[in-house]
Amino acid sequence: MKRIFALILCATLAMGMVYVGCKSDKKSTGETGEDKSLQNIMSKKKLVMGLDDSFPPMGFRNEKNEIVGYDVDLAKEVAKRMGVELVLQPIDWNAKEQELNTGEIDCIWNGFTITEERKKNLLFTPPYLKNAQVIVVKGNSSINTMKDLAGKPAGTQAGSASIEALDGAPEFKASLKRVIEYKDFLSALMDLDVGGIDAVVIDLVVANDNINRSGKPFRILKETLDDEEFGVGFRKNDTALADKVWATLLDMAKDGTVAKISTHWLGADISIIGK
Repeated sequence: MKRIFALILCATLAMGMVYVGCKSDKKSTGETGEDKSLQNIMSKKKLVMGLDDSFPPMGFRNEKNEIVGYDVDLAKEVAKRMGVELVLQPIDWNAKEQELNTGEIDCIWNGFTITEERKKNLLFTPPYLKNAQVIVVKGNSSINTMKDLAGKPAGTQAGSASIEALDGAPEFKASLKRVIEYKDFLSALMDLDVGGIDAVVIDLVVANDNINRSGKPFRILKETLDDEEFGVGFRKNDTALADKVWATLLDMAKDGTVAKISTHWLGADISIIGK
């Protein structure tokens, strides 16, 4: 009799766990499966933006330890026009999708490259900025082409689109002595500066910003690994929220706000929103 009771209890608990799991999966969609992603943001009056806070000029910490940057300014204006508070949440870039899917953040907005692989699990806005994966070397280096890097160590940021770009160029990757994955691009560039590696595979916008602001004697090779585009990433079913953010960005492009932010951080209006 006790054994039968125990079996019934276990079955009941198991059903309860399944029910709880289903409830958590419907955080953005509601019990009926309807998309409540925008409604949830408007109700809590907060939009939590996940970002890498060491990715200039998109998002990084200034000398006052404030998180600033191109994407930060875009997101602040979007949140302001939506009537909600923008919460900047630094995340481990390697765990960005997990942070999003567990509800810790509402979007990933930080020079986030749109790829076919990522689109399988995430919802992206249309692209708002063009980018490329490039190779940075020291100014006095004898390296002028990708072939010149054969047998030499290179570095990049773990979990970045640069990793995918390298995987997409298997012959080049195999020619390298090794690829070192750093916590962030700034650490990789610091190691390049002291001679720990011979090159860094990096986003073009980040490379240009670092060279311009740091004054370091770096240069960018003419060959590029991959051309790409940035988008804002959301949970797969959060269509209402993604659409609202994009519609707001389009309004900002029309009234010149995007152009001002782009010129301030990137030196020119190179945004492709609405173009």
